[in-house]
Amino acid sequence: MIRSLAAIAMAVGCAMGAAGAAAQVGPGDAESRAYTGVLAAAQRGDSQALARLLAAGGDLKQRDAHGRTALHVATFARQREAIRMLARAGVDLDALENDRYDAVTIAAVANDEETLRVLLALKASAKQVTSRYDGTALIAAAHLGHAGVVRQLIAAGAPLDHVNNLHWTAAIEAVVLGDGGERHQQTLAALIEAGASLALTDRQGLTPLALARARGYGAMVQMLERAGAR
Repeated sequence: MIRSLAAIAMAVGCAMGAAGAAAQVGPGDAESRAYTGVLAAAQRGDSQALARLLAAGGDLKQRDAHGRTALHVATFARQREAIRMLARAGVDLDALENDRYDAVTIAAVANDEETLRVLLALKASAKQVTSRYDGTALIAAAHLGHAGVVRQLIAAGAPLDHVNNLHWTAAIEAVVLGDGGERHQQTLAALIEAGASLALTDRQGLTPLALARARGYGAMVQMLERAGAR
């Protein structure tokens, strides 16, 4: 029965995971070429142009057709100096674009540890509820097995036990949407070490341990059992 329920969760997870990945899309080439003002300067990482625009009162609230601000655009483009300049000018570090992603989650999904480090140092929040799944950057990173990102977010105070609208926590997603391999093992280990709850269940009442057992993820099972999971 557990194996059957886990199979259902896996099928749902694959579909939801693919949909979630598709929802976070950076500016395309044509879109980028059409940018003006601070959006264009941020996309190119043109510090001189950005400085001139900001000194002249450039619009920090300017958004593209997808609701991306210059900060979102700079984060997708990994333009870290532009991010710093925008922060000094007072950009909203926690703004959400149309699909409800913030810069922290954009960097987390991209596994861009250096840009994430910059954003968190500038006091962008690791605690926001983001995306159509009412998740967090931590859940997104756990889903993808971005262990280094997960550790940064934990250190920045990301909520360990947030439950998204699929009824999954970061620990559950590391199993349900992971492949049981080294990256997801390291991700789960970071969550266990930080004290994430291993008792919270999915909608079928399955814990991370039950889900790992059903999938045959032996290394994860051992980690969870050593941590006292049931």
